[in-house]
Amino acid sequence: MKRNHWILLLLVCVSVIPVLIFRDYTPSNELRYLSLADEALRDGNVMTFYNHGEIYADKPPLYLWIVMLGRLLFGEHVMWFLGLFSLVPAAVTVGVMNEWCREELSERRSAAAQMMLLSGGLFLGLALCLRMDMLMTMFIVLAMRSFWRIYSVDGYSRNAERERWLLPIWTFLALFTKGPVGVLVPLVSIPVFLLSRRKLRTIGRYLGWRFWVVMLSLCALWWGGVYLEGGSEYLNNLLFHQTIDRAVDAFHHKEPFWYYLITIWYSLFPWSIFVIFALVAAWAQRKCYDDKSALFSVVILSTFVMMSAFSSKLAVYLLPIFPFMVYLAVAKAPARSRLLRWTVIIPEAVLALALPAMIVCACLEQTAWLGQPLFIAGGAVMTAFAVVALVVLLRGRDMWGSVMTASLGMFATILVAGWQLPRVNNMIGYAVMCERAEEIAEQNDATDYVVCGVRRSENMDVYLGVVPEVATAEEIVEGKWSGSVLMVRNRNLTKEPLAAYLANVERVTEGDYSILLLPEVVTPEEVLTIENQ
Repeated sequence: MKRNHWILLLLVCVSVIPVLIFRDYTPSNELRYLSLADEALRDGNVMTFYNHGEIYADKPPLYLWIVMLGRLLFGEHVMWFLGLFSLVPAAVTVGVMNEWCREELSERRSAAAQMMLLSGGLFLGLALCLRMDMLMTMFIVLAMRSFWRIYSVDGYSRNAERERWLLPIWTFLALFTKGPVGVLVPLVSIPVFLLSRRKLRTIGRYLGWRFWVVMLSLCALWWGGVYLEGGSEYLNNLLFHQTIDRAVDAFHHKEPFWYYLITIWYSLFPWSIFVIFALVAAWAQRKCYDDKSALFSVVILSTFVMMSAFSSKLAVYLLPIFPFMVYLAVAKAPARSRLLRWTVIIPEAVLALALPAMIVCACLEQTAWLGQPLFIAGGAVMTAFAVVALVVLLRGRDMWGSVMTASLGMFATILVAGWQLPRVNNMIGYAVMCERAEEIAEQNDATDYVVCGVRRSENMDVYLGVVPEVATAEEIVEGKWSGSVLMVRNRNLTKEPLAAYLANVERVTEGDYSILLLPEVVTPEEVLTIENQ
């Protein structure tokens, strides 16, 4: 990459440092990964994972190994270390795409494509989340780049020989990171592309004996280890339940086939209008006939159709095609187009409303927590950058400079607002709530923890060391959990029977939850025992 690309990438990485240091783990997935890793370390498992005793073959082991490694290195789970395995793959993906497209993109277009991809809603979000999707995307991009290097020299060179070994390795690593999607994108895209170029008979150069020997050998080592450690039940769950069952008739995340036609618009925000318009225009005007553009188009369209055909769907599943979409859109966008400029003006005008939006949210009861000083300051920064970006575009007609300005504004906003995260972590995760619960337990010599209305509470064992019991409101009122520390959703405390039963009990409130010590209840059996004594 050129020097200015490195500078932009460095600025992006610096801007997210506060988020990587101060943010709490989200209960939905991140906390579960930590709990899975802790359980595997306690049980001495390496190839198989269990979620509180139940088989968890939903994900391959690579990312969970990284979580386990962090725990072993630091003695605890460290956000900045785990965050590197999303941020660094995002940076590598951008670097590979810049190098791959250097002949098609001018320096300014390349910088704009880089910033557009990094600041796109879902790509940015997953670069800051502890998930394996960005790592898989990096391996898929590397696999497709290896295929291109073999194809572009017609398969005969020393470099092509090296890439023939790298192609199956990257493909396996994509599979080993997230599962079937990692291997299906290359295995579908490559034959479809060759068919479109009328070169399907050359497929053996890319997916020949060497590819399958490497792939099957690595898979055999993986599946053999799973069988030895977890037995046939675990292996069957991994190979069939988590693949065929989810593809044909999903047991969760089941969505209709048009699902991605909706999610794509907010997944690429604020650049979705530009990217989709530029791609559709390029395909309609037949601007993608050269080999590289055709390959990018095939990856985009074949993966989109394939993922739409599967029963299980999530917006994040389309992440691997976003690098190809953004870079192809920027490469094929006309130098001058009034209509195309409006696809940038509209989202930048929306970004310019960031400060007013933050002020309104701060005045609403449900979103009052967004009224923190640095959040308001972040909104002001975003508004300022967006206004400058609009001026650059409307006066100078510099679309790429405008895109880079708005993108930098987004990262400047993250940098400013990120320092406020310690004040709102009680709205993000469970760390603060569990810390308060432990304090109350220690002060009152309590040993049991109970939750009511708390989702995914089983993974609180990462903080508490034990899995809290799940209680109903009726059980609490009946005194079944008397003397225990209760963590309860605030709205549950406003409803009967808890509202009256706990009306006079002292509590600590953290975000949407309250922590309190349940009153001791003397049961009839205990009264009888006391009288007999």
